[in-house]
Amino acid sequence: MKRIIITLTAVISASILAGQIIHVPGDYPTIQQGINASVQGDTVLVAPGEYHENLNLNGKNIVLCSDYALTGNLNDVMTTIINGDSPVHPDTASCILIVSGEDSTAVVEGFTITGGNGTKWEDEHGPGNFYTEGGGFLIQYSSPSIKNNIIRNNKATNYGSGIVSAGGGAIRCGDGNPHILNNLIVYNQGRYGGGLVLNYSGAEIRNNIFAWNTGGQDYGGGGLWLLSNGDSPVIVHNNTIVNNHSALGGGGIRLWSSQAQITNNIIWGNTAVNAPQIQGNTGTVTYCCVEGGWTGTGNISSEPVFLNTDFILDELSECVDSGNPEPSFNDPEDFGNPGYALYPARGTVTNDMGAFGGPGCLQIPEIITAIDAKAVTSVGKRMVVVSPNPAWDGIIRLNSVVSDDLNFTLTVKDITGMTIQSRNFNLSAFGSALLNLGSLPSETYLVKIDFANNRAQVEKLIIP
Repeated sequence: MKRIIITLTAVISASILAGQIIHVPGDYPTIQQGINASVQGDTVLVAPGEYHENLNLNGKNIVLCSDYALTGNLNDVMTTIINGDSPVHPDTASCILIVSGEDSTAVVEGFTITGGNGTKWEDEHGPGNFYTEGGGFLIQYSSPSIKNNIIRNNKATNYGSGIVSAGGGAIRCGDGNPHILNNLIVYNQGRYGGGLVLNYSGAEIRNNIFAWNTGGQDYGGGGLWLLSNGDSPVIVHNNTIVNNHSALGGGGIRLWSSQAQITNNIIWGNTAVNAPQIQGNTGTVTYCCVEGGWTGTGNISSEPVFLNTDFILDELSECVDSGNPEPSFNDPEDFGNPGYALYPARGTVTNDMGAFGGPGCLQIPEIITAIDAKAVTSVGKRMVVVSPNPAWDGIIRLNSVVSDDLNFTLTVKDITGMTIQSRNFNLSAFGSALLNLGSLPSETYLVKIDFANNRAQVEKLIIP
């Protein structure tokens, strides 16, 4: 795994060095000033920090990235934040606009994108009709590469006088061909397409996790909303699309005459008034795990069985080695164990369904829990019981179940891996302690308990 990351970093570094590197805030205090100073082929390299900005690439094919592009360090993704909550004009409140013909060499990589509220935008296919579009990204007539980001808590919900509707909570693209790769897209909202809207657009959508996106009050679509195709195909391969919700149909995916190629995905646990997983009979769905089943070659309806909230598959999951068997879809090979997949893929090199399978899976940063599962040694049995779970009032009790005194560090993380709280505990044999998490929002959290000798215990905690 380390060898792969180092190789990938070297390739990225070489592409950065091809142009000028503009440092933010070293050379310019704001990201937009850095973009304005750049020319084609430059890199705007952003240091960790929270930047309250609403950006526009202004037609420049540049690399906009955090230190993650050089280090491969997940912490750089989580601590380099573009927050679009303070727009100069309330009608232009997307975090990032890419609307001037940028191509695939325009790259946005390694950020947490949050706080966007969308931009008032005229429908290119319905002149005179305005929508609020693209909370995180608004992409039009462009084909950028959006990869290795956390895109969370953005909204496209504002509508009213002169606004027909609002969509694309995380990303909205029209008449382009974006490359959306290895992102965590969670907790976004849109009155259609809570996670993603494609409007008469092609796209390459690979190895992303779409989870807990909501909306769909107007035209459906909690996770993905796909209307027709552009000049390029819509490729939806090896994504995990789970726990999204639509107020109408298509909690996972809403297809509106889109001929999308939907292959090797896990589509599970989504909710809607009707057709909770997939709504629409266009497109081709093959080698997917779909809750409730779906007609198509290689599709299965068995529960995916994830290890925990990171959505990595359990070794016994039926999604392992059940994707498209053609070699072009193979998982990366573990060179130390020929014929078998390199973690986080499972089993043999035959494609695993979901975001951690397929040839692109190793590029995805482990941004769900920020815990390297390979380095966590199981304690064999739980040494501390965390209860109650769900924790209805946010107060949990930690009970030692061993006859020795325990010293440990307890860390609470949200679903993106951001540390919420960390505390040291000293429990006597069979002793107990209380921890009050009542101030936390109602979400699913991960509790990691680190003992001595590199032993650890991981628990999923639900605060309803």
